[in-house]
Amino acid sequence: QVQLVESGGGLVQPGRSLRLSCAVSGLDFGAYVAAWFRQAPGKEREFVATVNWIGFVTAYSDSVKGRFTISRDNGENSLYLQMNYLKPEDTAVYYCAVGSVYGTRRVQDYNYWGQGTQVTVSS
Repeated sequence: QVQLVESGGGLVQPGRSLRLSCAVSGLDFGAYVAAWFRQAPGKEREFVATVNWIGFVTAYSDSVKGRFTISRDNGENSLYLQMNYLKPEDTAVYYCAVGSVYGTRRVQDYNYWGQGTQVTVSS
């Protein structure tokens, strides 16, 4: 049974940082690319960042580039998202996902998803 479980969300003031984690089980994590998406109320789920199979190649949406860092630890079957200089517009439910095609930003190209963790940026 494949499981992706996000953690690390919460309420944070603008300009502060959070680190999200995603624990993956039930599959060979190193054989999949991984990504973070987010979904704000009333909006579609959107791509945030992706990392290739071994963690050396990454890509980001323009809205988070320079502030967020995606990383992975295949030995720990874990995916991470370091979020710095958070803004109110970063408020959303954040989802981790795994798939087989590196570089895609489409929701439908990812095979397995977590349940999400809420991030709220507010003063």
